[in-house]
Amino acid sequence: MDTVQRLALALTIIGALNWGVAGLFRFDVVGQLGGGFSEPLSRFLYIAIGISGLLTLGLLFDKWRDRKSEHPTAEET
Repeated sequence: MDTVQRLALALTIIGALNWGVAGLFRFDVVGQLGGGFSEPLSRFLYIAIGISGLLTLGLLFDKWRDRKSEHPTAEET
């Protein structure tokens, strides 16, 4: 896993934790740190977390691709 994927995964985890806190306690950590939901810093953080989520989808598909190569189908043998 390269540095960009690690950073993306870390931001995705932060976003997931933020959603958990928002759901449990009705408190938006990212919005609070950024000065409010619609402030430019908060918007940047939300966009970065969203893009990170898309980048980490590649990790999921890499795992699926690895599983396919480990278990060849009857047609491949």
